[in-house]
Amino acid sequence: MEHDKSMKSKEGTEMLEQVRRICGSLPEAEEIIDGFGHTVFQVNGKSFARLGESEGGGAGLSFKSDRETQELLLQQEGFFKTPYIGHHGWVSVKHPQDWSMLGDLLKEAYLRAAPKRLAKLMMP
Repeated sequence: MEHDKSMKSKEGTEMLEQVRRICGSLPEAEEIIDGFGHTVFQVNGKSFARLGESEGGGAGLSFKSDRETQELLLQQEGFFKTPYIGHHGWVSVKHPQDWSMLGDLLKEAYLRAAPKRLAKLMMP
């Protein structure tokens, strides 16, 4: 789903393409633009990932996590607690490098937000 308010920088556009590729494969995941201009991925009305870009063009990705995973990620370079919602377990990253790991983290974020009937579809 293309939005004209979406990411403008090359880095932001590439990040959005990667996240769309991952989240687009998740059952009933939807992409919206919120009132702040962030691209938000949600399932059943619950957000699990969001992307935004600052005026200077710095793009960032935030995703829902549990406290244990959040603490582990905060010890790694590049990850930080998401402003305003980090106390709920959200983690942010700028300049992501490891899309394999981020793919797994985004799928975990989806499972935290998805209803049980959809989460069951993701089980092997």
